[in-house]
Amino acid sequence: MVRLRFLGFRLLSLAGLLLVLSLVLFLLQEISDADPVAATIGGNASPEAIAAARERLGLDRPPVERYLAYLGGLVTGDMGTSFRTHRDVTTDIATYLPATVELVLFAFVVALVLGVLFAVSSLLRWPLAGPFRGLLFVGSTAPTFLLGLVGLVVFYQLLGWLPASGRGGVTDGPTGMTLLDSLLAGDLAAAGDALQHLALPALALAVGPALAIGRVLRSSLTETLGSDFVRTATSKGLTEPQVLVRHVLRNSVNAALSMSALQLGFMFGGVLLVEGVFTWGGLGSYLAASLPVSDFPAIAGVTFVLGALYVTVNTVADVLQSVADPRIRVS
Repeated sequence: MVRLRFLGFRLLSLAGLLLVLSLVLFLLQEISDADPVAATIGGNASPEAIAAARERLGLDRPPVERYLAYLGGLVTGDMGTSFRTHRDVTTDIATYLPATVELVLFAFVVALVLGVLFAVSSLLRWPLAGPFRGLLFVGSTAPTFLLGLVGLVVFYQLLGWLPASGRGGVTDGPTGMTLLDSLLAGDLAAAGDALQHLALPALALAVGPALAIGRVLRSSLTETLGSDFVRTATSKGLTEPQVLVRHVLRNSVNAALSMSALQLGFMFGGVLLVEGVFTWGGLGSYLAASLPVSDFPAIAGVTFVLGALYVTVNTVADVLQSVADPRIRVS
């Protein structure tokens, strides 16, 4: 019962945050200079055509009715029509979203690996652990787009190891994610090509989150290792790996989970800049093309999707934390 109440509270919080986000986007659309009528029928239309278009678009209705209609559209997946492409924004986002999700998820895996290596190497004092941590720290202080540019200069222009742009791999697969589609097609050469195209943008996106996750995990591991129950487990004859897996990790993962979810949410925002640097055909390119022409439905649609992903990721992290530590549900 406690677990169901906790889950229900988190879902209500998620719905509330999305409701607030929808209201903010509607208000921004109301005060923006974008003219849906001019974008739909042109700026030289007759007054009669303008009046008919306003009625068709629902712009003659009170603001409350327009917001409720906008909210109903979001619930049913209708985000309006793009002024630039003249297609449903939902259709456009569905076309570009898989590329963004693929890059973020791959970068998140890289960040987790680097973060764990940072934490563990700090405790076990591995050879070359100091230079590795120093390099990660220096990289995390640079802006994400600057890391991408440096990566292009070093690994593409100077060394010629990695490609500079594009996505590679199978580009017409069922999921829209080139690496996954290449693996599903059994084309290992295409999968390798997709990995090469993913490497630079993913690394640029992962360095900052990796340090944040690694620091939190290292702090939690250090605190847990000094606990009485760990010393008791060691005195019972358990090996260091057994103590680490059975006792230390489970009691140290909560803070790292919370930080990982926070960083994953941030990565969905930072990915837009990385896509621009590497000409990655995701939501970043769609947004970049929409901003100069004030295509507000497209801008609002991308913002809502990224915001929904952010709050959803954090909600899932809260639930996972409650599974790892039941005391969170009780509190």
